[in-house]
Amino acid sequence: MPNRLAHETSPYLLQHADNPVDWWPWSGEAFEEARRRGVPVLLSVGYSSCHWCHVMAHESFEDEATAAYLNEHFLSVKVDREERPDVDAVYMEAVQAATGQGGWPMTVFLTPDAEPFYFGTYFPPAPRHGMPSFQQVLEGVRAAWDDRRDEVDRVAATITRELAGRSLATVGSGVPGEPELAQALLGLTREYDDRYGGFGGAPKFPPSMVIEFLLRHHARTGSEGALQMAADTCERMARGGIYDQLGGGFARYSVDREWVVPHFEKMLYDNALLCRVYAHLWRATGSDLARRVALETADFMVRELRTNEGGFASALDADSDDGTGRHVEGAFYVWTPERLRDVLGEEDGAYAARYFGVTDEGTFEHGSSVLQLPQGAGVADAERVARIRQRLLAARDERPRPGRDDKIVAAWNGLAVAALAETGALFGRPDLVERATEAADLLVRLHMDDGARLSRTSKDGRTGANAGVLEDYGDVAEGFLALAAVTGEGVWLEFAGFLLDLVLDRFRGEGGELYDTAHDAEQLIRRPQDPTDNAAPSGWTAAAGALLSYAAHTGSDAHRSAAEGALGVVKALGPRAPRFIGWGLATAEALLDGPREIAVAGPRDDEATRALHRTALRSTAPGAVVAVGAPDSEEFPLLRDRILVDGRPTAYVCRHFVCDAPTTDASELSRKLSN
Repeated sequence: MPNRLAHETSPYLLQHADNPVDWWPWSGEAFEEARRRGVPVLLSVGYSSCHWCHVMAHESFEDEATAAYLNEHFLSVKVDREERPDVDAVYMEAVQAATGQGGWPMTVFLTPDAEPFYFGTYFPPAPRHGMPSFQQVLEGVRAAWDDRRDEVDRVAATITRELAGRSLATVGSGVPGEPELAQALLGLTREYDDRYGGFGGAPKFPPSMVIEFLLRHHARTGSEGALQMAADTCERMARGGIYDQLGGGFARYSVDREWVVPHFEKMLYDNALLCRVYAHLWRATGSDLARRVALETADFMVRELRTNEGGFASALDADSDDGTGRHVEGAFYVWTPERLRDVLGEEDGAYAARYFGVTDEGTFEHGSSVLQLPQGAGVADAERVARIRQRLLAARDERPRPGRDDKIVAAWNGLAVAALAETGALFGRPDLVERATEAADLLVRLHMDDGARLSRTSKDGRTGANAGVLEDYGDVAEGFLALAAVTGEGVWLEFAGFLLDLVLDRFRGEGGELYDTAHDAEQLIRRPQDPTDNAAPSGWTAAAGALLSYAAHTGSDAHRSAAEGALGVVKALGPRAPRFIGWGLATAEALLDGPREIAVAGPRDDEATRALHRTALRSTAPGAVVAVGAPDSEEFPLLRDRILVDGRPTAYVCRHFVCDAPTTDASELSRKLSN
């Protein structure tokens, strides 16, 4: 019989709706019930494409004996971290402080007042590698709760007090300047892996936001070292197994230093960020590889993640049926020489094995290999490779597919809107711009429908109950601003302004600092606030970037001041931890460059206007904002008082309230923007 999770919209929660565990969703009613029963709360946090979440669910939460023990002695609460990043952030901070590490599934035991007192992540069904079994943990917590309750309450109160008393991020003093950005670049250089690209050792995550900073720094300063790190990292990732060599798109991370073996889940946010990064790398270098990967990643998102409502699903699972009924990580993606020959025949099979690095020993598990493009493989016969890819992709499509998390997360869809809009504009793909517009329409229709807030998620056309957090407001505004620049439709600028006004009103503290949740959001044991980037831009840096762009569009001093205030934390953290505040550093580059304001005045259907508009969008000037439309248009403040020169479409470039002479020539505009 289904439990209470059967009424939820989260695919992760619905995966647990048939567990024998009597799960509750996160709610005040759950904690009231725990208080009434006098039992501790088991808080289990994960997400639908999390491999070890599935493992623990199968081993423990689907086990009748374990479930019976939980139901008798605990009140069990299940949380989707992607729906409730605030809950996840608060208790992950406690887990990391107590254990020195974190991850998912996250397992936390709470009092009925939601105060944590015991922490962990994955627990096996039997003692293993120094870890206690989950049953041992449950029995130990129960014994402590029953026999040493005063001690448990004291520990919980102490932990909660320490969390609440931790120093919060502040706006700092001043904005980052040349010294801080130079120090950040030096820090990245020290951590750079000059053999395989990327930063640090295994596991390696795609450093999307750091690459954006490096590209902007090169554009502003001419630093060849910054460009080299960005380009080499992008090439290594694109050649590695972390990139799907058949269907496009990136896996979550590489378990090794060389980018060979991925953790196979594919996340929307990774692919949106990387699609945009490769498009920007092409804009800076003209790289054919960057163009191919940007377009293939965009096509992957549209083909594999687009929902019936026009938005983009959150993720594809790492695991899938291997054809024998077992769910195995990577089963959908890996190959052996024999399987290649089965699909392609002896000659093409042997050629494909050499080309994609598929060996008899294998690069993954059980003699299987992840497809990659080893350095020096070359493309001896591009047509032959294209045919082979097509046949292998068709054969792979016959395999059981990984599960898909169909919920639409506002922030990640905002990132996808920005990526698809810019990629479509840069490469002459109006279909991608149309997909971006449809996703933006969905965000307005479903996620902004009450006019007072932004909803975090939706699924199957139904809006979720959880309020948006700061990253939702910042990333959706970023998407709307990118769409406004590409389409020339000022309504997207208006929607961005609406969201950013809410940021100023509801997410700022008295000193100008930013919080991850609104002032009227549900009160947790601590109001979460983290300016550092993780897998995607932090809410803090996402909001700072969007605020700065909106201020450049409108001349709003309030929005620019808020952006500058938010960047104070980048001044403090950038030199010390540049890998973890890349989007903030990228925004600081835009601030130092102006950012430049480009107004293209002219009929949008005129070819001369289009030429100027294309040139503006291809500018590498950090964070440049672009407006296009009829002269003196009311849709964009940048177009006010912009007249045609000699009756021809005209471009204006301004920065810091100073404008260059207008031009009607696309080549001259390009020269102005490259200065």
